Amino acid sequence: MKNNGSSSSESPRSETARITEILRNEIIDGVRAPGSKLVERNLATELGVSRVPIREALKQLAAEGLVANRPNTWSTVREFSPSDIADLNEVRTAFDILSFELAAQRHNREGLAKLEATMAKGKELSKAGDVVGAHRSAADFHAIVTELSGNRLLTEIGELLDSRMRWQLSQHDDLDFVATEHAQLYDAIAHRDQAKVRDLAARHLGTSQDQHDKHKERLARAVDEGTESDIGTESDIGTASDRETESDED
Repeated sequence: MKNNGSSSSESPRSETARITEILRNEIIDGVRAPGSKLVERNLATELGVSRVPIREALKQLAAEGLVANRPNTWSTVREFSPSDIADLNEVRTAFDILSFELAAQRHNREGLAKLEATMAKGKELSKAGDVVGAHRSAADFHAIVTELSGNRLLTEIGELLDSRMRWQLSQHDDLDFVATEHAQLYDAIAHRDQAKVRDLAARHLGTSQDQHDKHKERLARAVDEGTESDIGTESDIGTASDRETESDED
C-alpha cells in the first residue's frame, strides 16, 4: 500500500519510475529547456529524493534520447540538431505511414473507440487552450494508432521512439490544425480506407515538420526581441543615470 505518494514506502524501482516520469514530462513540456543542466545533487534536493533514483532516471532518459550525459560532470537536456530532426523525420515517414495503414486494416471496435475518445479529447483541449494537455493527447493518438496496427515489432519500435516523438509533437503551436488532421485520420481508419489514410498520414508528417520549423522560428524571434528589449532597458537606465548626473552638477 502506498503512503500517499511518500517515497519512504516505495521500492527503488517505483521511485526511479516516478522520478523518470516527472523529468520526462518536464523536458517534453518545455519546463526544462534544451541545454539546461541536470545536476544530480540539485535534482535530488528539488524532488526530495536521494541521488540514486535521479542517476537511474537520467540514464533512462539518455536511452530515450532526451538527455545528453557528460562523463564526470552533469547531464543536460538534449539539444536536437537539424541532423537529429532530419533523422527522426526519415524514420517517422516510414513508421507513421505503416502504422496508420495497418491500423486502418486491422483495428477492432474497442481500439477504434479508444482512438475516437482520444481524438475528441485532443480537440476539446485544443479549443480550451490547454497546450500541454493537447500535446499529450496528440502523442497518445499516435501511440494508440501503433497499438491498432496489430504488429508487435512495430509496437516495440514505437516504444523506442516514443519520447522523441512526444518531444517533436510538443513543438506544434497550431493545435486546432493538428486536431483537425487527427479527426480526418480517424475517419479514414474507421472506414478502413488504406489509400486515403496513407495520403493523410504523409500530409500529417509534412504538417508536423512545418509546425516544428515554425515553432523554432518563433522561439528565435522571442529571443531576439528579448535581447533588443534588454538593450533598450540598459539604454534607458543609462540615459536616466546621465540625467541624474547632469542634475547633480547643476
